[in-house]
Amino acid sequence: MKRRSGLPVGDLPVHGPVERDLPIPASALVIGAHPDDADFACGATLARWASSGSAVHYVVLTDGSKGSWDPSADPTEVASRREAEQSEAARAIGASSVTFLGYTDGELQPGLTERRRLTAVIRSLRPEVVLGHDPWRRYRLHPDHRNAGWLTVDAVVAARDPHFYPEMTDGSHRPGALLLFEADEPDHVETADGWLDVKMEALLAHRSQYLSTHGIDPSSPDLAAEVREFRGRVEAQMASHGALADVALGEAFRLITDI
Repeated sequence: MKRRSGLPVGDLPVHGPVERDLPIPASALVIGAHPDDADFACGATLARWASSGSAVHYVVLTDGSKGSWDPSADPTEVASRREAEQSEAARAIGASSVTFLGYTDGELQPGLTERRRLTAVIRSLRPEVVLGHDPWRRYRLHPDHRNAGWLTVDAVVAARDPHFYPEMTDGSHRPGALLLFEADEPDHVETADGWLDVKMEALLAHRSQYLSTHGIDPSSPDLAAEVREFRGRVEAQMASHGALADVALGEAFRLITDI
């Protein structure tokens, strides 16, 4: 059976009104645990913002070195390949930069050293909007996703307060909004109508993940059909998210503006 854990489709828990579409930010920073996480979660949103002039920045926290089902694969080669794939995907989105922090895949911790490094990135880039994993998502198995969420939230708090790391050259910075993807209780949707093709281009750049995450068998004699099926699952997820806010396609988040 193919693993398709990256694309849950179905009802999302909603416990109140769902808002739609922030104003296009001048700058945005998306923080993902692994290469490809941001493209799955919010690739269409990032592409729409970038096309409207937003400076979109990626931070990838881990090296993705465990992202292979081949036990003979060299983790160093896997990491190098995944970095190149993420750079290609970010270009498809229209991103301005990608920063790789290089923590070992599967071993990410929301510790003080990690928080300081991420705080420095936030203060340097000074994004209006930060996007990251929802650390409160229940029943999440992968430790990097949980810890990436905590690290993002903790670094946003540290970045805003001047008494955290006062020695940093870049002063404190308070983003206007935090959008948490893979949200346990989404209350916000960014419209994605017309951006499926760009999101697909970004996702298909992650060729090393075709079998393990995308559910695409790269050795299939009908690879095009496998890609079409994957596209259908991506579109179905976006339709499920969009339905929360009465749009055809969307990407759902938990929105926090009291930062």
